[in-house]
Amino acid sequence: MVTLKQLAQQLNVSVSTVSKAINNSEEISAETIKRVQKLATELNYKRNKIALSLKSNKTLTLGVILPDILNRFYAKVLYGIQITAEELGYDIITFFSRESMSKEIDYLQIIGSGTVDGVLLALSEETLNKNDFSHIKDLTINNTPLVLLDRITDKINCDKVIIDDFDAIYNEVKSLVKMGRKQIGFITAINNLNVGQFRSNGYRKASIDFFGKCDQQLMLKLVHQTDSATKENSEYYRTAAHQSIEQFIINNPDLDAIIAADNISGILAVNIGSKLNIKIPKDLSIVGFGDKLTSMLSHPQLTIINQHAVQIGKRSVELLIKRINCDKSSDNSFVTEIIQTTTVGGSSK
Repeated sequence: MVTLKQLAQQLNVSVSTVSKAINNSEEISAETIKRVQKLATELNYKRNKIALSLKSNKTLTLGVILPDILNRFYAKVLYGIQITAEELGYDIITFFSRESMSKEIDYLQIIGSGTVDGVLLALSEETLNKNDFSHIKDLTINNTPLVLLDRITDKINCDKVIIDDFDAIYNEVKSLVKMGRKQIGFITAINNLNVGQFRSNGYRKASIDFFGKCDQQLMLKLVHQTDSATKENSEYYRTAAHQSIEQFIINNPDLDAIIAADNISGILAVNIGSKLNIKIPKDLSIVGFGDKLTSMLSHPQLTIINQHAVQIGKRSVELLIKRINCDKSSDNSFVTEIIQTTTVGGSSK
């Protein structure tokens, strides 16, 4: 097995330099990091995590709690978390709250008892709706490093990684207005979540700013996706949501644009519009949240607001590990990092 000492000898540097370079320390130059990591890869160097853990008094493991693995957004966030943790020498333990506050509490108790060095958490729907964050405050009181991502609360002092949900919708309305669209509808199936409410508020503010009012008839609030989980989500979206969106479009014949606050509503709107023989995007522009694969699920392809889920996962890990390694005696103010969204044209705008 190749050791740090052998790498150091071949590169004519100290063992300490090699160790810091492998861990991407800011103390080491980018050129040295590149040289060290290149040789480590060529010689198939593997870290002895048990030895590292004993030496550093750390588990080299991160705890991750996300709401739902079946949600493609969180699946991509987890991918970003995993690859970045691996690159920085950490393992992850992952749990899914399934939108349950009690499960979130149970999992935090498991990973908050010295099992991990820090926690990455996207709040469950039930926690947000109950507005009760005492179990998370207990974690921070015990000085366990924490990063909240996507679904957050201002009541917890910690590092956070989000998108600006309000601005994402506001700017999309602004873009559509510049294209000449005069009656812009809004569909949401996530209004029970704070991120959904921010998106709704962004639409309302933009409507007032650009049209002088917010017409409630142009807002369609579907049953929240998780509300129908016990009734089989797929069945719900084949029936109730489909019918609601179709009726919404029929009832508003002057609609020339729709913004969906979630990916499924956007996909349905495109497919329903096509079924109604509406020329998309000539007569009706449709934009929804999602990614490249999401866009391909509709015909024409849905224009998407990309949240860059992988980047959210990556940046969350980087902030958490920085917090784990920070000097407790220095000023380390908490940060809220905003990942910028981008609108990616399919063929529905």
